[in-house]
Amino acid sequence: MTADGTVGKALSVLDLVAERGRPVRFAELLGEAGLPKATLYRLLQTLVSQGMLSYAREEQTYSLGLRLVRLAHQAWRQTSLAPVAREALDALASEVGETVHLAQLDNGQVLYVDKRNAVSPIDMFSQAGKVGPCYCTGVGKAMLAFLDEPQLTEVIGKQSFYRCTDTTITSADQLRTELADIRRDGIALDREEHEAGIICIAAPLLMRSGRLLGAISVTTSTRRSSLEDLSGYEAHLRNAATLIAETAESWQFPG
Repeated sequence: MTADGTVGKALSVLDLVAERGRPVRFAELLGEAGLPKATLYRLLQTLVSQGMLSYAREEQTYSLGLRLVRLAHQAWRQTSLAPVAREALDALASEVGETVHLAQLDNGQVLYVDKRNAVSPIDMFSQAGKVGPCYCTGVGKAMLAFLDEPQLTEVIGKQSFYRCTDTTITSADQLRTELADIRRDGIALDREEHEAGIICIAAPLLMRSGRLLGAISVTTSTRRSSLEDLSGYEAHLRNAATLIAETAESWQFPG
């Protein structure tokens, strides 16, 4: 763990607890935190006393605290696209009957902000609050294509280019070639690049100034649809993206 100052170290400890997705013991955190035992114990005690973590004495485990949950809820309301996009997502999901995603960029990765399940839900990686890769997801590529060059270079440098499936993009040059096509067409595709059997069509959310807000997608399974079938939803997708961006203009979405 690398962090600057006490606050940075405390936030890194919170990240470790959150990433586990379950209550975690001191020994587990010590193995990953890279901090002296006494320092980690002191940080945990402070986080518990401030309500950012909770401690179960019987189980001797730490989990996210109610104060942190309240802060997260307020942050979601104030800085997430989810409240702005809610009505448009509902309408899009109703029109297409497939899974709909809303995503934003988070430190070079895709943060799934909201999701509407299909009429017949499909098991897939994405869930609201989860983080995924940019280089091999429809929403990720849709966002990358509309970053300015300095930002794009920085974000591409953060990609792992791990081969998830046989169709995964595995190099920066290959990615840049596809991003040029996405900029031209305004639409991105996921050709089973992140998960075998999962395909999607995605569009960026762009304000009139050209500022990138995020992306939305329509996702389905190859067992019941094809990319050609998904292309039939392009007009619905573009309309929803425009509506969300227009709503964000009047909502004064924060930078």
